[in-house]
Amino acid sequence: GVEGRVRLVDAAWVWTEPHSMRLKIRLTIQREVVTGTILQQSFIVTFIVRNQQCVECQAAFRQGSWKSLVQVRQRVGHKRTFLYLEQLILKHGAHRGCLSIETFRDGMDFYFPDKGKANRFISFLEDVVPMKVKSSKKLIGTDDKSNVSNYKYTNLVEICSLCKDDLLFLPKKLARSIGNINRLVLVKNVSNVINVIDPLTGQTGNIESDAYWRDPFRPVITAARTRLTRYVILGKDPVFLERNMSKKAVGKKQRSKLASITAARESDLGANDSQMEEHSHLGYLMKSGDVCMGYDLTEAQLVDDEAEELRTSGKLPDFVFVRKLYGGVATGESDAAKKRMFKLKRLDVKDGEEDKPRKKKKDAEMENVDEEDFMQELEADKEMRTRVNIYKSDVVAKRDDGDSGEEDDEEDEDDQKITLDELLDNLVLDSKPDAADDVLGEEAGEEQQQQLQFTGVEGERAALDNIAYVGRDEAINVNAKDTAVPVAGNVWGKDFLDPDL
Repeated sequence: GVEGRVRLVDAAWVWTEPHSMRLKIRLTIQREVVTGTILQQSFIVTFIVRNQQCVECQAAFRQGSWKSLVQVRQRVGHKRTFLYLEQLILKHGAHRGCLSIETFRDGMDFYFPDKGKANRFISFLEDVVPMKVKSSKKLIGTDDKSNVSNYKYTNLVEICSLCKDDLLFLPKKLARSIGNINRLVLVKNVSNVINVIDPLTGQTGNIESDAYWRDPFRPVITAARTRLTRYVILGKDPVFLERNMSKKAVGKKQRSKLASITAARESDLGANDSQMEEHSHLGYLMKSGDVCMGYDLTEAQLVDDEAEELRTSGKLPDFVFVRKLYGGVATGESDAAKKRMFKLKRLDVKDGEEDKPRKKKKDAEMENVDEEDFMQELEADKEMRTRVNIYKSDVVAKRDDGDSGEEDDEEDEDDQKITLDELLDNLVLDSKPDAADDVLGEEAGEEQQQQLQFTGVEGERAALDNIAYVGRDEAINVNAKDTAVPVAGNVWGKDFLDPDL
């Protein structure tokens, strides 16, 4: 071997306390100090286990550690769009890698440790909402010698102001470009395009994001709780429309959903005999006695001058149905929200307006109203529920097995009603071991018990793997460093007689 080289003769694990965060190894080495004289010495090498956070976790606990900020904003008076966006983010895990999230009345801020993760999050937003983005950067520091600069990036994402169930009065050019649809339409749902539907004929159309941002417009009525009226259904008759060759054809399935609805305002019942009749795309869902929400155009004030002129001249319908109400919400129960059969998970966010205590109470009340409205939207829209994860509430978890079919005699035509098949089970991490495992442990055979007992003996597993091990009793007498002693016969350890050394 090479002169002066230290040769490792033996290595053995030394017992340590299980929670000491120490790993000890006893090493035995040999070295030729003088020609023909070989010394051997044993000593203990101690490894200390240190808990360490990854770079991202360290950055999460440092102030001002973010490199890229994504500010998502929508200029509307409610947060229903952000409640829906929050569920999409949770389902697809788009918030992974985000350092922190702050919420405001008109939007949310997402902080990321680098520019790439922020760009991936913006790409996700482009796929789920119609939006436009504006980016900027700020110089934090620069190194002239290495020509390296440190920037912080800010991305402002603006979501279109059109939301689900808003009533629109389309510009003529836009209405012709999406199938010559009627100009008075409802927003059916919002994804990367805006899906609209004619409430009188059931004709649908899509407004592309580029088409909207090229010429933005406002809804004539926003789907706020104060603008919606509760109606009670008194009767319905099916409607079959003749095809208009100048318009986009309405599918057979959609044509079968049309009905002429006879309804009355819930507030008028017992006060007068006022009734109204109008066509509706939700007719197939309705039956006598149902309660639904809609816009009362006889008393509404539309923001568009042309639409307001048509309303006053009687060329617009008297009312437009938006959605059907289910469960305790329809019957007006005060604890309807607690009896709802599903619930949602929420993001871990911080309030970005904690320094404004006066507005905090008012905003909390408005958020509760927006959350209840969003839950009602989910209840009435099956297509919307397929895009998010909804979980069984405590009410369903405690329900007896015999109560699961208590609504089987309902009409099958209502395909929007939520069912138990759509709900996911909650993952409980602190649950007890299964009873089957307990029985298996009790009834295990003698061989299995002996094997489990054998693996628990100190040093036995090391012996099976041909690894030297110093037990608990022996470890007390082991010195940290032994005195070097000459090797008998001045012969190297047999395991180290490799000629290549």
